[in-house]
Amino acid sequence: MNLGFSIVADLLVLLHFSFVFFVMFGGLFVLQWRWMMWIHLPAVLWGALIEFAGWVCPLTPLENWFRENAGSTGYSSGFIEHYVMPVLYPSGLTREIQIALGVFVIVVNAGFYGWVLRRHKR
Repeated sequence: MNLGFSIVADLLVLLHFSFVFFVMFGGLFVLQWRWMMWIHLPAVLWGALIEFAGWVCPLTPLENWFRENAGSTGYSSGFIEHYVMPVLYPSGLTREIQIALGVFVIVVNAGFYGWVLRRHKR
């Protein structure tokens, strides 16, 4: 087993989780630093687009490549299905759940940005 490839694959998982967290809760950063909006909004759009379109994030095949080159097996599903869904929905990811996740991303962030706008108006 190639330890270097394995470490990079694990770092990609950490990066992926961090990105998902930022997509979901990065609006809170905008409360403190308005300039974060220019980074966060494109991330939200990308995260929602991945879910609405049913695409696989490019980090998933990259992680799989590193895992396979480390001597272990990758996974055939996407990141959300492999890491997040088993925790939230043990039976697996359906297209309807994917769309619901995309809507959830939009609704949560609309709430954050509504909060930012209310604070800004004061």
